[in-house]
Amino acid sequence: MAGGNAIRGSRVGAGPMGEAERGDAAPRTRVSYFCSSGHETRPAFALDATIPDSWDCPRCGMPANMDSENPPPPPKIVPYKTHLAYVKERRSETEAAQILHEAVTALRQRRAAGEVIY
Repeated sequence: MAGGNAIRGSRVGAGPMGEAERGDAAPRTRVSYFCSSGHETRPAFALDATIPDSWDCPRCGMPANMDSENPPPPPKIVPYKTHLAYVKERRSETEAAQILHEAVTALRQRRAAGEVIY
């Protein structure tokens, strides 16, 4: 005997899936993109869509273009810079020593005046 629930595993409003219900699919074209790792990606685009010059490879994340003989080079990775590295770009060693000397002198004067410094 059947369970009595004829639409089990279905949702309200669900019907047969097919071209007749959804309409005709737009005509498409596939374009090949090549990355520097040797991967080929073939996304589909509508015929009237503008096709981009570059595409990100879904396998390795590298940029890809349509020239299989000349794929784009991998992007240069810039290492993380610390705050001190940025300061050293702006100041020379002599300027740093002078600023440190001024700060220490001001701190010693505040302590000599009896100011509580935490």
